Amino acid sequence: MLCRALIIDKRKELSTKYKKSLTDKDIQVKIAGNIKDAFLDIQTLEPDLIIISDSISEPLPDFCQRIRVLTYNIRPVIIALSKSDNLEDKIKTLESGADDFISEPVNIKEFQFRIKAHLRRELETNLDNKTLLPNEKYSIRALKRTLTEEKDWATILIGIENFRQYTEVYSELAGDKIIQTLLAIIKSALSDTDFVGQLMGNEFLIITKSHIAERFASYIVTAFDTVAPKFYSHEDTKRGYMLINSDDEAGQRIEFVSLLIGVISSEFDTYTNPEHILHKLRRIKSLAKLPSKSNYIVDRPKISAEGVNDNLSSVINRKIIILEDDSAMELLLRTTLELQGYDVQTQIEDSVPALFIIDTGDNFDKLSLCEKIKADKLFANSKIIVTSNRHDKSAILNTGADLYLPKPYELSALIKWVEYFIK
Repeated sequence: MLCRALIIDKRKELSTKYKKSLTDKDIQVKIAGNIKDAFLDIQTLEPDLIIISDSISEPLPDFCQRIRVLTYNIRPVIIALSKSDNLEDKIKTLESGADDFISEPVNIKEFQFRIKAHLRRELETNLDNKTLLPNEKYSIRALKRTLTEEKDWATILIGIENFRQYTEVYSELAGDKIIQTLLAIIKSALSDTDFVGQLMGNEFLIITKSHIAERFASYIVTAFDTVAPKFYSHEDTKRGYMLINSDDEAGQRIEFVSLLIGVISSEFDTYTNPEHILHKLRRIKSLAKLPSKSNYIVDRPKISAEGVNDNLSSVINRKIIILEDDSAMELLLRTTLELQGYDVQTQIEDSVPALFIIDTGDNFDKLSLCEKIKADKLFANSKIIVTSNRHDKSAILNTGADLYLPKPYELSALIKWVEYFIK
C-alpha cells in the first residue's frame, strides 16, 4: 500500500535530504515550501503523514493546530521539526495537535526510522482485521488521490453474491476461506502500482490501469469459478444449489456464490469525486448478474446509462402470474398484490413476468410446470414461488423453484418474499 507524506519546509537543501531518506517503493513524499502550497497539497493529496518544520513563518503550535482542524476527517500523523530543544516548546506543540516533536539537528537514520514507525502504526489502524486490506475509509482516500494524480486509471468493484447465505449454511469460517481464495486470486494478478482495498465484508475495490482492467476482471472471474466447486458439500454439488436451515429462509433455493464485477475507467467519462465513482461502479456491477455464474461488465458509452432516470422503480418489472386452483385464494392473492402496486395476471401470456406464484396443492404433477418455465429462455430471469400442502422441500426446489412455502402460510410472509424477488 503506497503511503503519502508531505514535508512543509522552506529550506530546500534540508527538506530534500529528508525526502530522499523517506522515499521508497512504499512511500511517496512531496515538499511544500510555503503555507499556501501546503494547504493545497493537504486538501488534494490527503497525506497519511505531515512533517512541519519551524522554518515556516507561522509559530509551530499555531500551524499544527490549523492543520489538525483542516484534516479532522482524515486525521494524518503530524510530526513537528524544530531547532528548539526546550521542554515547554515541545509540550505546547504536542498539545496543539502534533503527534511527535523532533529536535534538530537529528540523525538521519533515527529520523528515517521514527517516521516509518509512525507510518506503520497509521496504516495498521486503517486495515481490516481479517483480510489486512485497507478499509473503506482508506480505499475512498485512495480513489480521491487517483482522481487528483492520475490521468489513466480504471477501478474494479468485486462483490460476492449469496455470501451471507453461504455463511449461514457452511459457517463464518468457510466464508473466510472463500474470501481468502478470492484475495489470493486478486493478488496473483496485481502489480506493485495497483491498489486493492475492502469496502465491506464481501466487496473489494481495485485501482489499476485502464488498458489491463478488462483482462484483470476476466481472469478473476475465470479463476474463481474454476475453484468454486470446492466450496460445497457433495450433496449440494449434486443438487446444484444450497438449502438454508433457518426458519425465515428454510424453503428458499439459494444459488451458489458467484462474483459480480463492475469496471469503469477514465477513458469514457469524467469523475469529480470518489462517491461518483462508487455509485457508478455499483450500478454497472448490478448489471452483471447471471444465474449461478460469475460475470463482469465494463462501462462503455453504449451501456453507461448516462442520462437515464436513476429511479429504478420506473423500470422494475412488477408483473406477477398467479396459478392457483382455489378461486377464493386466487382472488385474495390478486387483490392483495394489486393493492401493493403489482401487475397481476392469472394465466401465462407472451409478456414476461418477474415472478410466478404456483400452488401445487396435493398434486405434485403441477411441478412439471416449474421445469417447463425454467427451461424456457423467455423466462430465464423470472423467479418462481411454489406453495404446497405436501411438505417435500427437495422435490419442489429440484424442479427449479426459487422458494417453497408450505401451506398454511401467513400472507405477510408471502408478501415479504414477493418484495424480495421483485427488487
